[in-house]
Amino acid sequence: MRDIKGVTPKLETRALDLFYGHFHALKQVSVSIRPRAITAIIGPSGCGKSTLLRVFNRMNDTIPGVRLSGEVLLDGQSIYSRNTDIQRLRKKVGMVFQRPNPFPLSVFENVAYGPKIHRLANSGDLHEQVEASLKQTGLWDDLKGRLNASALSLSPEQQQRLCISRLLAVEPEVLLMDEPCSALDPIATAQIEELLMQLKTQYTIAIVTHNMQQAARISDETAYMLLGELVEVGQTNAVFTRPRDPRTEQYISGRFG
Repeated sequence: MRDIKGVTPKLETRALDLFYGHFHALKQVSVSIRPRAITAIIGPSGCGKSTLLRVFNRMNDTIPGVRLSGEVLLDGQSIYSRNTDIQRLRKKVGMVFQRPNPFPLSVFENVAYGPKIHRLANSGDLHEQVEASLKQTGLWDDLKGRLNASALSLSPEQQQRLCISRLLAVEPEVLLMDEPCSALDPIATAQIEELLMQLKTQYTIAIVTHNMQQAARISDETAYMLLGELVEVGQTNAVFTRPRDPRTEQYISGRFG
């Protein structure tokens, strides 16, 4: 299936409903996320943004009482079929969280952890893979002499970059970002944003953000959610300057949310 621009979506939901027990968290959400672009998901707190993001790598499966209906597709294939290998799915569709969560290990072991688990590299190649991943996030020059240092000794911005390096080391296709800059200062936020702009040439990125200026700066497409519904989705410039739905305009102008 192709979207209106003729581009086959990397990720897609069709008539997706999700419940936490009796609470209807996502309501008939149909959205396409195109490859090698940044899609921002915006909306007020509690509107379902993070829930939608976690659907794409089945992180919601870990929450008791969750049930869903509809379709969730990766490259046109259902990720909720009985044959889905969840470990393989989460390798292809990785996630970075609001606060940096490096393992209490060395810088090297943080990045090497995924390739070891997934058996992506032998011991000889592992150093090259760690170096390549750190270079992708701009950390190599700063940390190449500190690979044995604890990851917990790094600055918050470096820790978040390290978490992204750890993700890139397992060779994903999609990066899910759940407010990755919420715990960072403006300078560190700008550095992470610049990194994401570089990474989108190789990866599909979906980012949840409360920062509408951030969405306007870095995203190619924006989806606005409200009370579990997808209100509007389109090219970021159009959503911010010519929204089709008055609820979107009210949120973006600050009159709601």
